[in-house]
Amino acid sequence: MTVIYPRKFQNAISARDVLKRVVSDRELHFITLNRYRYSEQRSCKDLTELIEHLNGQPKQLIKDLSHHISDEARHAMWLTDLLVDLGADIGKPPGSSYIDEFERLLDSENQDPVGNLEDFVISTLATINITEKRGCEYFSAHIYALKQAPQTEENIKIRETIEKILPEEAGHVRWGNRWLAQIADKSPEHRQKVELAKRKYAAIEQAAFESGMDITLGAELRRVATLVEIANQMPVWQRPQYLMERLPQTLLAPELQMVRIQVAQKAWQRDPQTFMEKFVPMFLNGIQKKRD
Repeated sequence: MTVIYPRKFQNAISARDVLKRVVSDRELHFITLNRYRYSEQRSCKDLTELIEHLNGQPKQLIKDLSHHISDEARHAMWLTDLLVDLGADIGKPPGSSYIDEFERLLDSENQDPVGNLEDFVISTLATINITEKRGCEYFSAHIYALKQAPQTEENIKIRETIEKILPEEAGHVRWGNRWLAQIADKSPEHRQKVELAKRKYAAIEQAAFESGMDITLGAELRRVATLVEIANQMPVWQRPQYLMERLPQTLLAPELQMVRIQVAQKAWQRDPQTFMEKFVPMFLNGIQKKRD
């Protein structure tokens, strides 16, 4: 069975590149930790809603998801305690929401847990699996970055908290892999369904991930191109509705305009010279791929 992992941002910037920058900026570091907290907390809500949709079947999956909720709640608790101890904010994180964009891009209108439980389960497992992989990628990179950073009491405390979370998140990935493999082994038709779901939700996750990082000129058109790529992973008859329902917000992207303003204001307030020398060219030219 094909193994699919999240890709780098625009195939250019790795998680380690991002986290190296994050840990060097205390304010940005706290915002990132709060995003982790928010994601773990939100997962509890989303997984609970999923169990309600499943309505008692299959029992083993519901049992597993209940344990999953317990894990995510514990992670949210650890991160909340950490942030409070550090005197950091624990409100809703600023900027574009990866979770909200991911949910906006999901093809929920095509999922029917009552009429087609099996396909719903496959889609659900593929969705959970790819987002957990992204989480593991970033937790691992965060730990690595903290080990390279000055070993202050604060950095050690942050690293130790993330080190408690990562093994359980890796366990969630293995759990999802097992479930998907078991379903795929039932028949060639099941294998095809699993492979298609993995590709589709990997594309959706990548789009949601990049939407939160790409604020440069032309981001709206890149989002539209990505939306078309996602639609191309779907049956032909589902594509028009999927595109028409999501195209206006993708093209207009009001939250993107707000984030651009907020980031520009903060960059200017911090250092007007750096704003003119680095931020403006980056905004105009986009993210450049690394050169050897």
